[in-house]
Amino acid sequence: MTSYDLTELVTGKAVYGMDAHIDGMLYASIEHPPVLGGKIKSVDNAEALKVAGVSQTVVLDPFKPPPAFQPLGGVAVLANSTWAAFQGRKKLKIEWDNGPNETYDSDQYKKELQETARKPAKLIRGQGDVDKAFASTESTFEAEYYVPLLAHAPMEPMVALAEFKDGKVHAWAPTQNPQAVQAIISSELGIRKEDVICHVTLLGGGFGRKSKPDYVAEAAVLSHKVGRPVKVVWTREDDIKFDYYNAVAAMYMKAALDSNGKPTAWLQRSVFPPITSIFDVNAVYGDPPHLAQGWTDMPYDIPNLRIENGPAKAHVRIGWLRSVANIYHGFAVQTFTDELAHRAKRDPADYLLDLIGQPRTLNFTGVDYPNYGASYDTYPWETGRLRRVTEMVVEKSGWGKRKLGKGAGLGIAAHRSFLTYVATVVEVEVNDDGDIRIPRVDAVVDAGLVVNPEVTKAQFEGAAVFGTSVARSGEITAKNGVIEQSNFDTYPVARINEAPYQTNVYLVESDAPPAGVGEPGVPPFIPALCNAIYAATGKRIRELPLSRTDLGKQS
Repeated sequence: MTSYDLTELVTGKAVYGMDAHIDGMLYASIEHPPVLGGKIKSVDNAEALKVAGVSQTVVLDPFKPPPAFQPLGGVAVLANSTWAAFQGRKKLKIEWDNGPNETYDSDQYKKELQETARKPAKLIRGQGDVDKAFASTESTFEAEYYVPLLAHAPMEPMVALAEFKDGKVHAWAPTQNPQAVQAIISSELGIRKEDVICHVTLLGGGFGRKSKPDYVAEAAVLSHKVGRPVKVVWTREDDIKFDYYNAVAAMYMKAALDSNGKPTAWLQRSVFPPITSIFDVNAVYGDPPHLAQGWTDMPYDIPNLRIENGPAKAHVRIGWLRSVANIYHGFAVQTFTDELAHRAKRDPADYLLDLIGQPRTLNFTGVDYPNYGASYDTYPWETGRLRRVTEMVVEKSGWGKRKLGKGAGLGIAAHRSFLTYVATVVEVEVNDDGDIRIPRVDAVVDAGLVVNPEVTKAQFEGAAVFGTSVARSGEITAKNGVIEQSNFDTYPVARINEAPYQTNVYLVESDAPPAGVGEPGVPPFIPALCNAIYAATGKRIRELPLSRTDLGKQS
């Protein structure tokens, strides 16, 4: 079974956001404040208005904190073509008041997060007596992990067409959340939600970014101001610099170990600016739904467990990106697991299975565990299902049986997210120059009842490519509050020669209720890749992206 609209997609007939058109519409390009929360001191539009095709400029009010889904503000250049709007925008002369976030420096912020992660923090889940276990053991191991801000970088940048007419708005947009489109336009223009009609086009890539309709609101506000339909078109630079980024995170891990190298106590502490900060400027702790993504629900059979979360203030807009907090939480837990296995001189797959333990249902009594919004009776956390996919991926990948060449290695990881259980084995080859090749990926998926196997497999094949981009080079940084990356030269995504050459996806036959498939492939892929690199090179990856680590042959 294939996608019902596949013919339209491959013949160029499919309608994306950029294809929307109304006769008489204007095109708009917006110069946003370079720092979140910045305001205009002065603007000179004289040269912009001289550009052929430019009709006018419009000042947009800055958002009133918190940012939520509101437009960022700035100056819009309206013209009869995108080219004219882009050229006119380049001619604007704007003096900015950058506000308090001008002090944001990502390098310094990283140090602050790491320092916070080393200190006792807010208890999220606990069992046993961790302090006693640590005090009574002769062997402990600790490690720190770091994942930077990540951008979505969808193939089609933000674009939206809106027409305000007779007290109503019609909007055409690639959006993942048409209800939010109605809500924000209603709020911005003071009209009823029922008077906002959202026509949803194909996304052109979303990954969570297009659930935030600030760009659609921009088009509606401009149409209301100028009395004509307006299509707002973001450049790639706008897309990278003014995203709702996946949170930067620092994680601290510590284990007390018995004589066989198995944990008797486990402490994990995560620090990241929360998504809730876009709705509440005072929010600094992770909220239960995002802490539950690979952190609160640590599944290992360990008698003494403490899970904590430290505070972090946001200086940029934080949002959902494919698998969200599972990215950094899965990376930390599964990499730490692999480190412990090697310290114990044990096979990583056997060690992982040992920690998962015998099949059981996790008990979250007294713990705030939202379970991805699903009933826990219907979707319990069953370690037997995680164990099964792990055992299957060992078999399917030929773990421990295939002869690998020079500079090659296998890595394994297993993770539950969005109610789906996934185990992944990644094979890598690393040459003397540190160049990475990914010949093969094997993923076993238990998503309950699968209705469309081919599309489900495609999601996990895509997740391997997406995870490759995140791991290899995904990193957003800031100086003086300004995002330093701007396009694919400074925020690269995986090229075809960098993506996995072969991805095998195996679906567990199950009559359990259907679960998610779009996001669960990403979290185990990234640590499996990093663990494979260690197996191939002996170099441990504790922070992303891989470009931060010299993987070349040491002299």
